Amino acid sequence: MQERLEFIETPEGRMEAYFVRPDGKGPFASVIMYQNVGGLSESMRVMARRVAAEGYCCVVPDLYYRLGKIVIDADSTAEPVLAIRKAAISSLKNGMVMADTRALLDFMSVDPFVRSGPKGTVGYCMGGRFSILAAGHFSGEFMATASLFGVGLLTEAEDSPHLVLDRCQGEIYCGFAEHDPTVPPALVERFSELLRKCPASSLAETHPGSHHGYAFPGRIVYHKVASEKSWERIFAMFSRQLSPQG
Repeated sequence: MQERLEFIETPEGRMEAYFVRPDGKGPFASVIMYQNVGGLSESMRVMARRVAAEGYCCVVPDLYYRLGKIVIDADSTAEPVLAIRKAAISSLKNGMVMADTRALLDFMSVDPFVRSGPKGTVGYCMGGRFSILAAGHFSGEFMATASLFGVGLLTEAEDSPHLVLDRCQGEIYCGFAEHDPTVPPALVERFSELLRKCPASSLAETHPGSHHGYAFPGRIVYHKVASEKSWERIFAMFSRQLSPQG
């Protein structure tokens, strides 16, 4: 497995991104992984390595780059950490992240290890909505979209992710936690109904006994059964929509 850091030029500065891929010449089908609240943390690197182990080039952009280098303990309840967390989350606007995604796609288009053609996404928490938005904003570029315990998927805002579902193609997988105050069952039901009407084939499921953040090993809320089921769904989707190596 090969790992490296790159700095991507965006309209608002230089964005760090973590690249990991299998050994070999490639090129490899690629997956963009959108962070949770923790930023470009070791937890995100661990998740990206799992994607690379399946034969893909996985890229994790540091979306907090406008604020400097920020890595947050997602399980911390300390007041200073919560204050930083709130500021970091509020700094990210959907349009900003889509501009960052465009810059990242342009960079990847000339990377010799990244194969041209359909790409995938995986997004966690706030990153879940960025996955859906990317699939809609870059229709046809992302053909395998995964959102896990996504926050802000359906809002009253003009840039709500649910408004781009009619532009999505390929497949979409959404995994939700049974116990998640940020994504209550009524919202899951409404979003799932909209998802079923979009052009992409889709699967939305709620994992019994799980809590928000269930996918991350080492976290208090880690739920192995739910996590492994989500990986199973995601890799099956990638296999259908992307082939690991050209």
